[in-house]
Amino acid sequence: MRTRNLKILLTMLMSGLWICCEVQAQDLPRAVNPQGSDSHAGVYSRAVDAADYVYVSGQGPKKSDSSLPSTFGDQVKQALENVNAIVMSAGLTKQNIVYVQVYLEDTKQYDELQKAFADYFGNAQPARAVLGVARTPESPIVINAVAVRSLEGKKPVYMGYQSAPKDAPAGMLTLDRLFISSMAGVDPASGKVPPDPAAQVDLALDRMHDVVKAAGLELANVVFVNPYLTSDIPGRVMNERYARRFEFGNTPARATIQVSSLPSGAHIEYTAVAVRDLTQRKAVRPKNMPPSPTASPCVFAGDTLYCSAKDGFIPGQHGGVYATTTPHQLRQTMRNLLDNLEEADMKFDQVVSTNVYLDNISDLPAFDAVYAQYFGAVPPARTVVQQIAPTERKADKDDHFPGLEQVSLIAVRRPNR
Repeated sequence: MRTRNLKILLTMLMSGLWICCEVQAQDLPRAVNPQGSDSHAGVYSRAVDAADYVYVSGQGPKKSDSSLPSTFGDQVKQALENVNAIVMSAGLTKQNIVYVQVYLEDTKQYDELQKAFADYFGNAQPARAVLGVARTPESPIVINAVAVRSLEGKKPVYMGYQSAPKDAPAGMLTLDRLFISSMAGVDPASGKVPPDPAAQVDLALDRMHDVVKAAGLELANVVFVNPYLTSDIPGRVMNERYARRFEFGNTPARATIQVSSLPSGAHIEYTAVAVRDLTQRKAVRPKNMPPSPTASPCVFAGDTLYCSAKDGFIPGQHGGVYATTTPHQLRQTMRNLLDNLEEADMKFDQVVSTNVYLDNISDLPAFDAVYAQYFGAVPPARTVVQQIAPTERKADKDDHFPGLEQVSLIAVRRPNR
C-alpha cells in the first residue's frame, strides 16, 4: 500500500510540474518568424507574440525575392502584405491589426498612402501614425504594427471630420487599451497650420485630447506618447505647452523624435497609447531620478511596460553624452534602459519591441554588434530609421558629443505563479 501511494504521489507531482512548466512557457514571449525567414542572427525577431498582443517589426516594401514593386502604391501594398504574413504566422488576420506606424522618405506621397491603406483594409483600417524620415533600411517606406489577439472590445474611434473607409480612425479601442493615431497641429476642417509654434502644439494636443475623450477616457489614462516634430517647433515651446496637460511626476512615458517632415505640412503631431482602466496604470521612476514635468521613465498598462526613449546620456552633476561612437553611446543607452527595467523588477529578456533612431543608418551593423548582446533567446521585434540628416560629429566646448542613437522599448511582465 505504501509503495502504491508513493507512486500516486510521484505521478501527481510530475503531472503538476508538467502543468506548471507548460503554463510558464505560455507566459514567455514567443518569436514569430514566418517559414523561410530567420531571426536575423539573434538581433531581432520578425515579431514577438506576447499573449494578448503581437508586436511586428518594421517591414519594408520588398517582395520575398528582394524585388521592389514599380509604383509607390504597390510598394505600400507589399509592405502591408509583409506585415500581414507575419500576423498570419501568429494565427491572426489583418482584422487583428489595431495600430501601425508608417515611416516615409517622402511625405508628399501621403495621398497615395491613404488610398493604398483604404484599398487594403477597407472599413477595418487600424489606428495609424505617419511621419517623414531621412532614410529607412528599405527605401522608401517601413511599416510596423501591433495586433491584438482577441477582437473583443475592438472598436474604431472616428471624429466628426473623418470618413471611413478613406480615413484611418482617430483611435482604436481594444479590450484594455486605446491606440491613438497621429494628431497633427493642423486644423482638420480647413487644413491650415497656425503660424505660431505654440498654437500648433496646443492644436495637436487638443486633437489628441478630443480622441481620448471620444473613447470615454482622459489624458490621465495615457501611458505613452510619441511627439514627432520638425525643426520648426522649438523643443522648449513643445515641452512647456505639453507639461500643462499632465500631472507633474505622473506624466506618460515619452519618445520625442525630430523628423524630416510630416504629412499635410504639419510641424508637430502626437500619437499615443492609453490604458482603459486607470487602476492598471502605474508610473515607474528610479529612486535616484527626480520627477519630470514632461516624461516618466516608464509607465505600466497592466502587465505591459512602456518606456521612454533613452540615449547615451550619462546622468549626474556633469551629465552629458561623452562617447564619440554609436556603439559606445549604445552601451550607456542600454544601461539607462536597464535602470528603468530594474526599477520595475524586469529584465531585457522581457522586452518585446524596440524602436531605434540612428543619426546615420550606415551605423546599423556596428550598432547591431553591441545591441544583440543584451537580449535572450527571443530578441524583441524592432524598427530602425534615420529620422533626419546626420549631425556634425564634433564635441562642444564642454566636451559633450551629439547623440547618435536613441532606443525606446516595450516590455511585458510575466504573471507571478
